[in-house]
Amino acid sequence: MHQDQDSSDGVENKEIEAVDSRQVTWRRTKIVATVGPSSQDPEIIASMIKAGVNVFRLNFSHGDSSVHEASAARIRQQSVSLGIPVGILCDLQGPKIRIGQFKQSMAPVLEVGTRFTLSSKVDPAAGEEDQVYLAPWVLADLAEGNRLLLDDGRIELLVETLDVDSAVCRVVQGGTLSSHKGVNKFGGGLSAPALTEKDLADLEVAARIGTDFLAVSFVKSAEDIVLARTRLLAAGSHARIIAKMERAEAIEDLACGAIIAAADGIMVARGDLGVEIGDENLIAVQKDLISRAISANKVTITATQMMESMIEAPSPTRAEVFDVANAVLDGTDAVMLSAETAIGAFPAETVRAMARVIRGAERHPTLERDQNRAATGFSDIDQAVALSAMYAANHLEGLRAVICLTETGTTPRWMSRMQSSLPIFALAEQQATSAVTALYKGVVPVTFQASSVKPELINHLAVERVQNMANLKPGDLVIMTKGDFINVHGGTNTLKILRIGDKIQ
Repeated sequence: MHQDQDSSDGVENKEIEAVDSRQVTWRRTKIVATVGPSSQDPEIIASMIKAGVNVFRLNFSHGDSSVHEASAARIRQQSVSLGIPVGILCDLQGPKIRIGQFKQSMAPVLEVGTRFTLSSKVDPAAGEEDQVYLAPWVLADLAEGNRLLLDDGRIELLVETLDVDSAVCRVVQGGTLSSHKGVNKFGGGLSAPALTEKDLADLEVAARIGTDFLAVSFVKSAEDIVLARTRLLAAGSHARIIAKMERAEAIEDLACGAIIAAADGIMVARGDLGVEIGDENLIAVQKDLISRAISANKVTITATQMMESMIEAPSPTRAEVFDVANAVLDGTDAVMLSAETAIGAFPAETVRAMARVIRGAERHPTLERDQNRAATGFSDIDQAVALSAMYAANHLEGLRAVICLTETGTTPRWMSRMQSSLPIFALAEQQATSAVTALYKGVVPVTFQASSVKPELINHLAVERVQNMANLKPGDLVIMTKGDFINVHGGTNTLKILRIGDKIQ
């Protein structure tokens, strides 16, 4: 099955498998998986696609341009070979703020109650037991009483005294501190730009690769998204931009709304965000961010440590199962695997495990309800057609699938904002469109060469293209949306309800 090919369920090379007169067994929520040393081999990539990966993430925090270009080529080759459209997401590193290096590979143990100094006067390559280098511009953003979180929150320091060169801190939560660990300020407020010089160079690489999505790290305002889009367009790329929500400033009400409006989607990046706002606040923030994105017709990816134990273990913990399931019930478009597939021992097995959890969560009755949280007003004709189709799909007895002929992927994106138990088949001629729709919740990307078909045969051949995938039988109803002209952007203006077995025109 394109969206979830879990051989343990006995379902292969089909998008969905009918179970009874109304329900189908399939998977709406998508899986994003990170490529790394454990998943570079073409056979591993193929096995991960078969297991259910919909979008592959290239992490620009590691590897150079040649590594990422080779990874993208392998992914596309396997996608074409299997006939399963998948997307590529290039994830920029962003301004990760780090301490300097300790001398002689030292890793001091910071004891609770002791003093530790962060200073721009220390040699960046020769930190000592009680002090280490920190850039002067970071020190300029600090104030006495600030809580500093090092190494993803494992160590906490309280700034007690401060001058232009140094911050003398008391250790609140101790531990072993090694070189180049990250630094966050609780509550946010560090002024690093979202796009560094490295990011701007990597953006050019992503455009050259032909990435489908670009994730911008540590976004703090809509201006960061505008800058990224301007640079992407100048590089000849129309990639969708995903804003990574990992700064405290980004989730403040006004900034959050502007960021969501400017971006094509968001990633709830719970690692750094949890460090800045406190893990105990993440649950409510995750739910709020996903809800706001859905209301704005934007996509969401929920990320960070979703199945972390499977880096070394062949099965997830029950806590991880519930974490993935909770994100699904929140309405996320996709859940993401990071180190689990990049450096883990069981990349394909992890994808299969995540797919099983998703299917289990999607059996919950709340996900069968017609909950339209999309905008109530329509701004475009194709939006009106898309949401009208989904309303009909959720209320007309006998409907088994939605078929959407699309040029840009916009109509199936709008459709995916409405909750439904029915699959949305996005038939597109362009590989890039299929790759983008691979991320949208509930959407099954299907290659369909509409421009080579006589207009009077399009409806018939479109239904024929998905009939086996959807296990459609005589008497079943399908909804089809399309435009009057092929290969026209924003041209969807027609909705038809067709019965399988009738003459389709």
